[in-house]
Amino acid sequence: MSELLEIGDRLVAQARADEQVEVVVGRSTSTGVRVYEGEIEQLSSATSAGVGVRVVAGGRQGFAYAGSLDPDVMADTLAEARDNATFASHDEHLGLAEPDGVPVPELDLYRESLTQVATDAKVDLAIALEKAVKAQDPRISAVESANYADGWSEGAVITSTGIRTVGRETSCYVSASCVASDGDDTQTGYGFSVGRTMEDLDLESAAADAGRRATRLLGATKPSSGRFTIVLDPYVTAQLLGIIGSTLSGEAVLKGRSLFADRVGESVAAGSLTLIDDATNPLAYSSSETDGEGLASRRNVLIDQGVLQGFVHNAYTARRAGTTSTANAVRGFSSTPGVGCRALSLVPGTALQPELLAGVGEGVLIASVSGLHSGVNPVSGDFSTGAQGLRISGGEIAEPLREFTIASTLQKMLAEVDAVGADLEWLPMRSAGVSLVVRDVTVSGS
Repeated sequence: MSELLEIGDRLVAQARADEQVEVVVGRSTSTGVRVYEGEIEQLSSATSAGVGVRVVAGGRQGFAYAGSLDPDVMADTLAEARDNATFASHDEHLGLAEPDGVPVPELDLYRESLTQVATDAKVDLAIALEKAVKAQDPRISAVESANYADGWSEGAVITSTGIRTVGRETSCYVSASCVASDGDDTQTGYGFSVGRTMEDLDLESAAADAGRRATRLLGATKPSSGRFTIVLDPYVTAQLLGIIGSTLSGEAVLKGRSLFADRVGESVAAGSLTLIDDATNPLAYSSSETDGEGLASRRNVLIDQGVLQGFVHNAYTARRAGTTSTANAVRGFSSTPGVGCRALSLVPGTALQPELLAGVGEGVLIASVSGLHSGVNPVSGDFSTGAQGLRISGGEIAEPLREFTIASTLQKMLAEVDAVGADLEWLPMRSAGVSLVVRDVTVSGS
């Protein structure tokens, strides 16, 4: 990693007196394996390395990047960024991030062993996953996909304003999707397991989840329409949190695209709900020691016992909002910083899903949703999406349901959260899942 810092140091040393220079250097390797019927269906391996240079001078910003660490190419990249700045529009809020005194956390995110795993072993793992899924239930007629993916990356951010940080991490996951059949009825299910190294992965758990989710929906029918208490499966909650997180971005607020604008300090959710963005949690798939501008990752409480605490910011949106960065710059070396949540999760409750169902009595368990991103308006909060699930009757799982929609608003759903489960589940995304009980949601079926 010292090589990356040295590259950045050399470029930043060329900063002129009237400009700020930021250098982002990164390199990564990733592998993806998909098998079908015991044979490799897809095998990909990618390696990238490059540098991005941002120059801010006179209220104007220029950016350029190159997919090479060749010294001559990097020198040209700095020259191109300077030239691009002369054509940019003036913006008084432009400027690089500056050290803010928050120490960079020491996170255990890198496993050298993962970088040494042979490709054959990765293929064998995907094949073993496919076999494990097939063995779950005789009604599983096909495994649509059995996947293994991994990657390692390292990056450094060096600026003329005094930032000089570097970090690296590894990650891997397995995922499976299968089809269960009973006569003419077919249903699909999925399962995941994530980790930092192959030894962290739980194939049996991923296979069991895929088989269970597929078989439990066999024989599903349309429910009658009405208003019900629903329980979101952890994966559905994770998807929902991703939508909510996007509305808590400082950029979304500044652009008038957030339903939470001007509501800091107000109650926006039930008191049982606390939402945290914490990239310092090593269990999070997307955790990292620093953000895309080199600031130390930190724990940001966005909603505390139902009360909105604030929004996530990078350096630019923070300046425009008159506040400070929350270390939520997101980017690669080939882009300028955006802003977004990095590792969202709800503070879990004390009850597992069976206990939550018992407390609900009568309702609907939402097992999966479709078209969620297109079905949510981030400004009005209107929410409508297709869903599949199971009826909750007498506090237990009953008959499967399909071809229905659930509708409400994000504001109402957050306010009507009745309980948060204890079954926190980390997934290969920027949000963690947990069972979530929500009252008074419209279910439209037959």
